[in-house]
Amino acid sequence: MMLSRTADHLYWMSRYTERAENLARMLEVNTRMGLLLRQDEQLDLAWAATLAMIGQLEGYRARHAMVSADRVIAYLAFDAGNPGSIVSHLHSARENARAVRGTLTSEQWETINSTWLELGGLRREGLSTDELIDFFEWVKFRSHLLRGVTQGTMLRDEGFDFTRIGTFLERADSTARILDVQLRLLAPEGLEAAGSVDYYKYSALLASVSAFEIYRKVYRDRITPDRVAELLILRADMPRSLHRCVNELTTHLAAVANDQSGETIRRAGELHALLLYGRIDLILEEGLHEFLANFLIRIRDLGRRIGQDFLVSSAG
Repeated sequence: MMLSRTADHLYWMSRYTERAENLARMLEVNTRMGLLLRQDEQLDLAWAATLAMIGQLEGYRARHAMVSADRVIAYLAFDAGNPGSIVSHLHSARENARAVRGTLTSEQWETINSTWLELGGLRREGLSTDELIDFFEWVKFRSHLLRGVTQGTMLRDEGFDFTRIGTFLERADSTARILDVQLRLLAPEGLEAAGSVDYYKYSALLASVSAFEIYRKVYRDRITPDRVAELLILRADMPRSLHRCVNELTTHLAAVANDQSGETIRRAGELHALLLYGRIDLILEEGLHEFLANFLIRIRDLGRRIGQDFLVSSAG
């Protein structure tokens, strides 16, 4: 059985890397939406909703009197004094990797260390919109690179399982938050009441979770809110969907099961069954926000229980 401290570092290394990528995705979709939203008030609302969604509105308000795109991006992307920024997440990922450097492959360590070193050389002030989008793409690429190196070089043992558990737990949480906030902004009266769809805004939402091309391949038709929700919640073959994330989570939790993890695995399986047999029409009838809020509660519960069952800490 792997030492809990080693498992802890591998789990949080992958969670922080995924968290940095997901935050870059959130910032990118809002930046792209800003090119489409002509009303400053509506744009500020979108940024405030993003801060609230990730639990950083209070911290931001303590530093800034007003919500504006430039200030929010600086705070969430580049502010080393904000423990929830992209810079801070990448630093935490590297520190967790450094603590278990002997467990990682040399390729994994070089990838995560070079990411941190490259980040230190990037310009962070006075960036144009295109340069900001390039930065967010760079963050996503570095996360993709680490995952690819992990897949290609790491022994399929418990260490690999804990990196995957961290990745998919974090991804499930992020996808649910992005979907909840963005669909409420795009269809404030609910998806059932949504009238004409702004193709470009929904395209930006799909692109933020690497789902635009997948949507066109699966549905081969116009974009509709219920299909966007179905793709990102129920499609097991969509890499960032809630179903896919929980499917991966249950698989790797079963692989590291111990004497005290039975209830955690049961709850993960129960959540997986909800997505496996779910129907989008019934979810919309229940209420999309209510469904996603409940999902987030259950994901947070799983994260807490994983910390208790396997790790030396549950902070993060």
